[in-house]
Amino acid sequence: MTMKKILFPLLALSFLFVSAQKNIYESQKFDDLSQKHEILAILPFLTNLDLKDGISKTELRVLEEKEGYAVQNALETYFSQRKKKKKFSVDFQNTQNTKAILAQNKINYENIDVYTVKQLSEILGVDGIISGNMNLNVLLSKGIPTEFSFMDYFSGNANYGRIGIKISDGQTGKLLWKYEKEINKKSGKNTTDLIDRMMKLATRKFPYDREKKRDRKKS
Repeated sequence: MTMKKILFPLLALSFLFVSAQKNIYESQKFDDLSQKHEILAILPFLTNLDLKDGISKTELRVLEEKEGYAVQNALETYFSQRKKKKKFSVDFQNTQNTKAILAQNKINYENIDVYTVKQLSEILGVDGIISGNMNLNVLLSKGIPTEFSFMDYFSGNANYGRIGIKISDGQTGKLLWKYEKEINKKSGKNTTDLIDRMMKLATRKFPYDREKKRDRKKS
C-alpha cells in the first residue's frame, strides 16, 4: 500500500473530527448544573421538511412528525448500546415511557414546542432533556443515496439539510451542550446510521462520557 493511500483516509478522519469539534458547544457551567443528573429524556426532534414533491400541508406535517420520532428512536438505540458498555454516567428514559407520560398530559408533537424545558422535565420526572431540530429536503428515515459524485457538489444535490442536538438542564432550563452537523451523502444512509456516525464523532466531547469525566478530574 502506498503512503498516499495511507495518509488520505487519516487526513479525512482528522478533518471530520476537527469539523465535529467546531460544531460543538458546551456550557462553562456544565459540571455545576449536571452534577446531580441521573436520568435524561429524549424528545422527538422538531423537523422542517422542504420536499420537491407536490404534497399537501397535512401530509407534510405527518412526514415531519415521522422523521422527528425516527431521530428520537435512533438516539435511544445509540445510547442504549453505549450504556451496555458502561460508557455513560447517566441513564436515559425509555422513549415509550416518555411518549406515554406526554400523552397523559395531552402533549404531542404538534404542541410540545410551547412547553419549556423546565416544564417538560418536571412532567417527565427527569433531570435533563435531549432535544433538537432538523431541516431536511429528503426523507432521511427512508434512506438516501450514498454514491459519491463530484457533480453532486456542483449541482447542490450533495446536501440534504442540517441537524442540531442539544441537552438542557431540567432545573434551570439552561442549554448545557449542543452539536450541529450538516447532512450529506457522507453522513449516513439513513436516520440510524446518521445518528451513530455523528455521535461517534462527538464521543470525546459528549459531556456524560465517563472517560471525559475522568480526564476532567485529572486536569
